[in-house]
Amino acid sequence: MSSQDEQFPAAAPEPAAPSADDGMTWWYRWLCRIAGVLGGLSCAFAGLWNCVTINPLNIAAGVWMMLNAFVLFLCEAPFCCQFIEFANAVSARADKLRPWQKAAFYCGMAAFPVMLSLTLTTLFGNAIAFATGVLYGLSALGKKGDAISYARIHQQQKQMDEEKLTGTLEGQA
Repeated sequence: MSSQDEQFPAAAPEPAAPSADDGMTWWYRWLCRIAGVLGGLSCAFAGLWNCVTINPLNIAAGVWMMLNAFVLFLCEAPFCCQFIEFANAVSARADKLRPWQKAAFYCGMAAFPVMLSLTLTTLFGNAIAFATGVLYGLSALGKKGDAISYARIHQQQKQMDEEKLTGTLEGQA
């Protein structure tokens, strides 16, 4: 090893930042993260409240809701789980997922306790977690096009429809 190598040791590869090709702006990404944290809070409190009963389905739904809260905190806000060694690794892996995958995962997680026990507590407790999945799903659809391209497409369709109409009328005459 040369003296220069000893002065500047090789840097460890940094974890990959969220992919820029997913089409999410910085403010929308933060909106999704904040919605995930709020969804985790609502799942945790409603799940705890749901467990204070003697109905076994309500208890199972409450436990599932608290598990949802833990997963949401782990994926969206790993700094809330500093006592868990693998929190940053799970968050980095969750950041690599495509938005539609996160949407399906979060919506599925939030729908299960509601199907298990349909009560107001499970419905309202999972609403924000489900909304987080919806936000990720909307980002998977992509950006809206500009008005000029839509006007061109509309004009082309109009011309094609007129050509078909005149061709049909000439064929009948």
